[in-house]
Amino acid sequence: MYPNAHKQVRLARHLLDRRYDTPITIEDLSRAVALSPYYLIRAFKRVYKQTPHQYLIGRRIARAKELLRYSDVSITEICAAVGFESLGSFSTLFRKVAGVSPHAYRISSRPTPNPAYIPLCVCFLHDINDQPDL
Repeated sequence: MYPNAHKQVRLARHLLDRRYDTPITIEDLSRAVALSPYYLIRAFKRVYKQTPHQYLIGRRIARAKELLRYSDVSITEICAAVGFESLGSFSTLFRKVAGVSPHAYRISSRPTPNPAYIPLCVCFLHDINDQPDL
């Protein structure tokens, strides 16, 4: 690798992290880090064990998972918000990475509210019986 290639590859990853939600090509990325597209792909894969495109897709899917879990934004809006231009390609890639559709992921991953915890001393003080009647 070139002497500064590690630094440039880290910069490429940083740019992908910052701009994951915008259209970005390997040519744009390679120009920004001053490496040829082919060398950038090889060096990125050597360092991060995946191509810049695979990393970008993973980053977008990870952000989509967060939005699906913690927001009520529509799946179409999430698709656009994380940088996909096509709902079909988003759904296909999401299913490939997560193993389920975006809708199924949203349903299964929503945090459930925790029931209120009542300390035992309060239960004794107020004669609260938390055991179900049998």
